Amino acid sequence: MADDSTSDLTIKQQREKRRAEKVAALKQKQAREKRARMLGIGGAIVGGVAAVAIIVGVVVTSATPPVDPATIEIEGLETFDNLEALHVQSAVDYEMTPPAGGPHNPTWLNCGVYDESQQNENAVHSLEHGAVWVTYDPDQVSGADLDELRGKMPSSYIILSPFPGLEAPVVASAWGVQVALDGVDDPRLRDFIVKYRLSETAPEPGALCSQALDGPGRVS
Repeated sequence: MADDSTSDLTIKQQREKRRAEKVAALKQKQAREKRARMLGIGGAIVGGVAAVAIIVGVVVTSATPPVDPATIEIEGLETFDNLEALHVQSAVDYEMTPPAGGPHNPTWLNCGVYDESQQNENAVHSLEHGAVWVTYDPDQVSGADLDELRGKMPSSYIILSPFPGLEAPVVASAWGVQVALDGVDDPRLRDFIVKYRLSETAPEPGALCSQALDGPGRVS
């Protein structure tokens, strides 16, 4: 049985109605295809931007390869040979100030930033584990200079503490090596840390520098 709405139309009107329905269906199809193309273009753009960002990141990071510590030369570096890594309970009369190795307390000093002087024998044990001990004369380094110095410290295997009476504003020490620095902005500080922090020249590089003794005045 023919649809009543269709049977009431003339043949011409029926053809026009079918044509209108086809046109409407075609427009809907074209609209769907257009949306699909736009989504595809948007995805391609996002993907392209992400790819460019990755490439740029690789180029930037690879443009400055890490420095080989073995190639770093530090002017004014002092070295101390044949240091004994012995554990002792008594105070030690070290041959250098601050000490840069030798007999030390069985308990190491936890690495970190301190605003009070630390016990030599505990700090030296941390040097045995590959830490760098940066000391400063509080009469020469304070305020903004001290803030700048603290900002230069890595997050691990570093000790920063005051050491009254130093002949230089800042002294950096690691096991068997030491350098006196002209101030907090002396570029040799960064070189020293890169070269000797966790260096294989320490007796036990990579051994813990935490979970032991928190000295007085720990800041971080």
